[in-house]
Amino acid sequence: MADRFAGKAGLVTGAGGGIGRATAIAFAREGAGVACADIDSAGGEETVRLIKDAGGEAGFIATDVSKTADVEAAVAFAVERFGRLDFAHNNAGIDGEFTPIASCSEENFDHVIGVNLKSVWAGLKYQIPVMTGQGSGVIVNTASTAALFGYRTMAHYVASKHGVIGLTKAAALECSLTGVRVNCICPGVIATQMISDFVGDIPEVREAMTVMQPVNRMGKPEEIADAVLWLCSDAASFVTGAVISVDGGVAAQSGAFPPMPE
Repeated sequence: MADRFAGKAGLVTGAGGGIGRATAIAFAREGAGVACADIDSAGGEETVRLIKDAGGEAGFIATDVSKTADVEAAVAFAVERFGRLDFAHNNAGIDGEFTPIASCSEENFDHVIGVNLKSVWAGLKYQIPVMTGQGSGVIVNTASTAALFGYRTMAHYVASKHGVIGLTKAAALECSLTGVRVNCICPGVIATQMISDFVGDIPEVREAMTVMQPVNRMGKPEEIADAVLWLCSDAASFVTGAVISVDGGVAAQSGAFPPMPE
Protein backbone atom coordinates (compact mmCIF):
# COMPACT_ATOMS: atom_id res chain seq x y z
CA MET A 1 0.00 0.00 0.00
CA ALA A 2 1.29 3.47 -0.89
CA ASP A 3 1.01 6.22 1.71
CA ARG A 4 0.31 9.42 -0.24
CA PHE A 5 -3.04 9.72 1.56
CA ALA A 6 -2.15 7.86 4.76
CA GLY A 7 -4.15 9.01 7.76
CA LYS A 8 -6.75 10.66 5.56
CA ALA A 9 -10.29 9.69 4.64
CA GLY A 10 -12.59 10.05 1.67
CA LEU A 11 -16.19 9.55 0.60
CA VAL A 12 -17.07 8.22 -2.85
CA THR A 13 -20.65 8.10 -4.13
CA GLY A 14 -21.55 5.62 -6.81
CA ALA A 15 -18.82 3.40 -5.37
CA GLY A 16 -20.60 0.18 -6.26
CA GLY A 17 -19.01 -0.04 -9.69
CA GLY A 18 -17.42 1.77 -12.61
CA ILE A 19 -15.61 5.04 -11.94
CA GLY A 20 -16.71 5.13 -8.30
CA ARG A 21 -15.32 1.70 -7.53
CA ALA A 22 -12.05 2.47 -9.32
CA THR A 23 -11.68 5.72 -7.36
CA ALA A 24 -12.49 4.11 -4.02
CA ILE A 25 -9.94 1.35 -4.63
CA ALA A 26 -7.33 3.87 -5.74
CA PHE A 27 -7.83 6.02 -2.63
CA ALA A 28 -7.48 2.96 -0.40
CA ARG A 29 -4.39 1.79 -2.27
CA GLU A 30 -2.84 5.19 -1.48
CA GLY A 31 -3.55 4.75 2.23
CA ALA A 32 -6.87 6.56 2.75
CA GLY A 33 -9.84 5.16 4.57
CA VAL A 34 -12.82 5.17 2.21
CA ALA A 35 -16.54 5.48 2.86
CA CYS A 36 -18.30 3.85 -0.10
CA ALA A 37 -21.84 5.04 -0.82
CA ASP A 38 -24.20 3.56 -3.39
CA ILE A 39 -27.85 2.65 -3.84
CA ASP A 40 -26.58 -0.77 -4.98
CA SER A 41 -25.76 -2.50 -1.71
CA ALA A 42 -24.31 -5.61 -3.33
CA GLY A 43 -21.98 -3.56 -5.52
CA GLY A 44 -20.95 -1.30 -2.66
CA GLU A 45 -20.22 -4.20 -0.34
CA GLU A 46 -18.18 -5.84 -3.10
CA THR A 47 -16.07 -2.69 -3.44
CA VAL A 48 -15.43 -2.73 0.31
CA ARG A 49 -14.46 -6.40 0.12
CA LEU A 50 -12.00 -5.72 -2.68
CA ILE A 51 -10.43 -2.91 -0.68
CA LYS A 52 -10.16 -4.94 2.51
CA ASP A 53 -8.77 -7.96 0.68
CA ALA A 54 -5.99 -5.70 -0.60
CA GLY A 55 -5.23 -4.49 2.92
CA GLY A 56 -7.16 -1.22 2.83
CA GLU A 57 -9.78 0.33 5.10
CA ALA A 58 -13.33 0.92 3.91
CA GLY A 59 -16.96 0.89 4.95
CA PHE A 60 -20.23 0.89 3.03
CA ILE A 61 -23.41 2.89 3.51
CA ALA A 62 -26.51 2.36 1.38
CA THR A 63 -27.31 5.74 -0.16
CA ASP A 64 -29.93 7.09 -2.54
CA VAL A 65 -28.09 10.25 -3.55
CA SER A 66 -31.28 11.84 -4.87
CA LYS A 67 -32.41 12.05 -1.22
CA THR A 68 -30.70 14.85 0.69
CA ALA A 69 -31.06 13.03 4.01
CA ASP A 70 -29.22 10.02 2.59
CA VAL A 71 -26.34 12.20 1.43
CA GLU A 72 -26.17 13.87 4.83
CA ALA A 73 -26.07 10.42 6.44
CA ALA A 74 -23.26 9.29 4.12
CA VAL A 75 -21.12 12.28 5.08
CA ALA A 76 -21.83 11.64 8.76
CA PHE A 77 -20.95 7.96 8.28
CA ALA A 78 -17.57 8.86 6.80
CA VAL A 79 -16.76 11.27 9.62
CA GLU A 80 -17.91 8.83 12.31
CA ARG A 81 -16.00 5.94 10.76
CA PHE A 82 -12.71 7.74 10.10
CA GLY A 83 -12.84 10.85 12.28
CA ARG A 84 -12.46 13.29 9.40
CA LEU A 85 -13.24 13.92 5.74
CA ASP A 86 -10.33 14.94 3.52
CA PHE A 87 -11.75 14.02 0.11
CA ALA A 88 -15.14 13.61 -1.47
CA HIS A 89 -15.86 12.33 -4.94
CA ASN A 90 -19.46 13.19 -5.82
CA ASN A 91 -19.64 10.68 -8.63
CA ALA A 92 -23.00 8.87 -8.61
CA GLY A 93 -24.92 9.33 -11.82
CA ILE A 94 -27.43 7.84 -14.25
CA ASP A 95 -28.27 8.45 -17.88
CA GLY A 96 -32.05 8.03 -17.70
CA GLU A 97 -34.16 7.36 -20.75
CA PHE A 98 -32.81 9.11 -23.85
CA THR A 99 -35.64 10.85 -25.65
CA PRO A 100 -36.35 14.17 -27.38
CA ILE A 101 -37.37 17.02 -25.08
CA ALA A 102 -41.00 16.93 -26.23
CA SER A 103 -41.20 13.23 -25.36
CA CYS A 104 -39.32 13.35 -22.07
CA SER A 105 -41.53 12.61 -19.09
CA GLU A 106 -41.42 14.76 -15.97
CA GLU A 107 -40.52 11.65 -13.98
CA ASN A 108 -37.53 10.92 -16.24
CA PHE A 109 -36.33 14.53 -16.06
CA ASP A 110 -36.72 14.78 -12.28
CA HIS A 111 -34.99 11.46 -11.66
CA VAL A 112 -31.93 12.37 -13.73
CA ILE A 113 -31.69 15.84 -12.20
CA GLY A 114 -32.09 14.35 -8.72
CA VAL A 115 -29.34 11.76 -9.08
CA ASN A 116 -26.91 13.76 -11.21
CA LEU A 117 -27.30 17.34 -9.99
CA LYS A 118 -29.24 17.60 -6.75
CA SER A 119 -26.95 14.95 -5.28
CA VAL A 120 -23.88 17.10 -5.98
CA TRP A 121 -25.56 20.08 -4.34
CA ALA A 122 -26.39 17.92 -1.31
CA GLY A 123 -22.85 16.57 -1.19
CA LEU A 124 -21.39 20.06 -1.21
CA LYS A 125 -23.92 21.22 1.38
CA TYR A 126 -22.74 18.68 3.95
CA GLN A 127 -19.11 18.15 2.92
CA ILE A 128 -18.06 21.79 2.89
CA PRO A 129 -18.82 22.50 6.59
CA VAL A 130 -16.85 19.44 7.70
CA MET A 131 -13.85 20.35 5.56
CA THR A 132 -14.05 24.04 6.47
CA GLY A 133 -13.97 23.05 10.13
CA GLN A 134 -10.79 21.06 9.47
CA GLY A 135 -9.28 23.90 7.46
CA SER A 136 -8.66 21.62 4.47
CA GLY A 137 -10.29 19.24 2.04
CA VAL A 138 -10.87 18.52 -1.62
CA ILE A 139 -14.11 17.82 -3.44
CA VAL A 140 -14.22 16.43 -6.97
CA ASN A 141 -17.52 16.32 -8.84
CA THR A 142 -18.11 14.08 -11.83
CA ALA A 143 -19.70 15.83 -14.81
CA SER A 144 -19.29 14.60 -18.39
CA THR A 145 -18.44 15.77 -21.86
CA ALA A 146 -22.21 16.28 -21.94
CA ALA A 147 -21.48 19.20 -19.60
CA LEU A 148 -19.55 20.86 -22.41
CA PHE A 149 -21.73 20.18 -25.45
CA GLY A 150 -25.31 19.51 -26.43
CA TYR A 151 -26.42 16.04 -27.47
CA ARG A 152 -29.66 15.14 -29.22
CA THR A 153 -32.22 13.22 -27.13
CA MET A 154 -30.16 13.82 -23.96
CA ALA A 155 -31.36 17.25 -22.84
CA HIS A 156 -32.15 16.12 -19.28
CA TYR A 157 -28.72 14.50 -18.92
CA VAL A 158 -26.96 17.45 -20.58
CA ALA A 159 -28.75 19.90 -18.29
CA SER A 160 -27.81 17.92 -15.19
CA LYS A 161 -24.13 17.77 -16.12
CA HIS A 162 -23.95 21.45 -17.14
CA GLY A 163 -25.34 22.14 -13.69
CA VAL A 164 -22.54 20.17 -12.05
CA ILE A 165 -20.02 22.56 -13.61
CA GLY A 166 -21.97 25.54 -12.32
CA LEU A 167 -22.13 24.15 -8.80
CA THR A 168 -18.41 23.36 -8.90
CA LYS A 169 -17.40 26.88 -9.89
CA ALA A 170 -19.70 28.54 -7.37
CA ALA A 171 -18.55 26.26 -4.56
CA ALA A 172 -14.88 26.79 -5.41
CA LEU A 173 -15.33 30.53 -5.07
CA GLU A 174 -17.25 30.21 -1.82
CA CYS A 175 -14.48 28.01 -0.41
CA SER A 176 -11.51 29.91 -1.86
CA LEU A 177 -10.31 31.26 1.51
CA THR A 178 -11.14 28.21 3.61
CA GLY A 179 -8.49 25.71 2.53
CA VAL A 180 -11.11 23.67 0.68
CA ARG A 181 -10.72 23.08 -3.06
CA VAL A 182 -13.55 22.08 -5.40
CA ASN A 183 -13.01 20.79 -8.94
CA CYS A 184 -14.85 18.93 -11.65
CA ILE A 185 -13.91 16.22 -14.13
CA CYS A 186 -15.60 15.59 -17.45
CA PRO A 187 -15.09 11.98 -18.53
CA GLY A 188 -15.61 10.90 -22.11
CA VAL A 189 -17.03 7.49 -22.93
CA ILE A 190 -15.70 5.17 -20.23
CA ALA A 191 -16.00 1.39 -20.31
CA THR A 192 -18.43 0.97 -17.42
CA GLN A 193 -21.57 -1.08 -16.88
CA MET A 194 -23.70 1.97 -17.67
CA ILE A 195 -22.10 2.20 -21.11
CA SER A 196 -22.43 -1.55 -21.63
CA ASP A 197 -26.13 -1.33 -20.79
CA PHE A 198 -26.53 1.51 -23.28
CA VAL A 199 -24.55 -0.16 -26.05
CA GLY A 200 -26.14 -3.56 -25.57
CA ASP A 201 -25.30 -6.09 -28.27
CA ILE A 202 -25.31 -3.62 -31.15
CA PRO A 203 -21.81 -3.43 -32.68
CA GLU A 204 -22.67 -0.26 -34.61
CA VAL A 205 -23.47 1.60 -31.40
CA ARG A 206 -20.26 0.45 -29.73
CA GLU A 207 -18.27 1.52 -32.78
CA ALA A 208 -19.98 4.91 -32.89
CA MET A 209 -19.25 5.54 -29.21
CA THR A 210 -15.65 4.42 -29.64
CA VAL A 211 -14.87 6.68 -32.59
CA MET A 212 -16.27 9.67 -30.68
CA GLN A 213 -12.92 9.61 -28.86
CA PRO A 214 -10.08 10.83 -31.13
CA VAL A 215 -7.84 8.19 -29.51
CA ASN A 216 -10.28 5.60 -30.94
CA ARG A 217 -10.97 3.75 -27.71
CA MET A 218 -13.11 4.03 -24.64
CA GLY A 219 -11.49 5.19 -21.45
CA LYS A 220 -10.90 3.00 -18.42
CA PRO A 221 -12.44 3.74 -15.00
CA GLU A 222 -8.94 3.63 -13.54
CA GLU A 223 -7.88 6.49 -15.82
CA ILE A 224 -10.62 8.68 -14.35
CA ALA A 225 -9.62 7.60 -10.84
CA ASP A 226 -6.05 8.71 -11.54
CA ALA A 227 -7.32 12.19 -12.42
CA VAL A 228 -9.45 12.35 -9.26
CA LEU A 229 -6.53 11.36 -7.05
CA TRP A 230 -4.27 13.93 -8.69
CA LEU A 231 -6.83 16.65 -8.01
CA CYS A 232 -6.98 15.52 -4.38
CA SER A 233 -3.20 15.49 -3.99
CA ASP A 234 -0.81 18.25 -2.96
CA ALA A 235 0.41 18.29 -6.57
CA ALA A 236 -2.85 20.09 -7.42
CA SER A 237 -2.75 22.49 -4.47
CA PHE A 238 -3.29 25.56 -6.70
CA VAL A 239 -6.16 24.00 -8.65
CA THR A 240 -9.70 24.95 -7.69
CA GLY A 241 -12.80 25.70 -9.72
CA ALA A 242 -11.26 23.77 -12.61
CA VAL A 243 -13.20 21.78 -15.19
CA ILE A 244 -10.90 19.06 -16.48
CA SER A 245 -11.74 16.90 -19.48
CA VAL A 246 -10.55 13.30 -19.23
CA ASP A 247 -11.96 12.22 -22.53
CA GLY A 248 -9.42 10.99 -25.06
CA GLY A 249 -9.55 14.30 -26.89
CA VAL A 250 -13.32 14.74 -27.27
CA ALA A 251 -13.32 18.34 -26.01
CA ALA A 252 -10.49 19.24 -28.40
CA GLN A 253 -12.70 18.55 -31.40
CA SER A 254 -14.74 21.10 -33.30
CA GLY A 255 -17.87 20.36 -35.24
CA ALA A 256 -20.52 17.74 -34.74
CA PHE A 257 -19.99 14.28 -33.36
CA PRO A 258 -20.83 11.29 -35.55
CA PRO A 259 -24.57 10.60 -35.27
CA MET A 260 -25.53 7.62 -33.13
CA PRO A 261 -27.25 4.73 -34.91
CA GLU A 262 -31.00 4.56 -34.38
